[in-house]
Amino acid sequence: MGHRVLIVLALLAGIAHADGGVVGKVTITDSAGKPVAADAIVYVVGPTEAADPNEKPTVAQKDKHFVPDLVAVTVGGTVAFPNQDAFLHNVFSQSPDRQFDLGSFRKGESKSKDFRTPGVIDVYCNIHPEMAATILVLPNRLHTHVKADGTFAIEHVPPGTWTVFAYTRRALRPVSAKVTVGGTDASINLALVRGAEPEHLNKYGEKYHEAGGTYR
Repeated sequence: MGHRVLIVLALLAGIAHADGGVVGKVTITDSAGKPVAADAIVYVVGPTEAADPNEKPTVAQKDKHFVPDLVAVTVGGTVAFPNQDAFLHNVFSQSPDRQFDLGSFRKGESKSKDFRTPGVIDVYCNIHPEMAATILVLPNRLHTHVKADGTFAIEHVPPGTWTVFAYTRRALRPVSAKVTVGGTDASINLALVRGAEPEHLNKYGEKYHEAGGTYR
């Protein structure tokens, strides 16, 4: 076999095993099928890797809302919760995968929490029941927010057959599909149905007081 043939075969083998990407679009509707403008995260499950030490998503407390109300962090990563309002806030979660209570803190203060195992973490404020956010703790860095038009692109996906998920807050469950990556981009479109914000209890397992009530 000639040297040129060997070189071509080697190049083809390299292409077959090169990283690729996953691209596509996510559509979100309500239960009646009406399009909904909402944030969504797309992520790849299968490969594992450590968190980027520079990865530190922020969920601010602003105007009695968590901003943004949906973030993703790789296992082992940390999320910061700065208070940007001129009054007390609290951050807590009763999710089985990561229960915590950061207590109450004032404007200009920030507290952080690390996340060690994969899961879906619902976060609330014990003072303001209208505040709710979700943290996706994922097994690798292969995740991204969709753009305003619903499109997304995840780069540097290792070759193989993986499961791609899309999730938005208030969805009954994420949607998923299999993709095979190997040197070229895999294209996929996913559709989510978003429901109403579910009611939740305060950190003591009780109903919230009337509007304006305060917990410590």
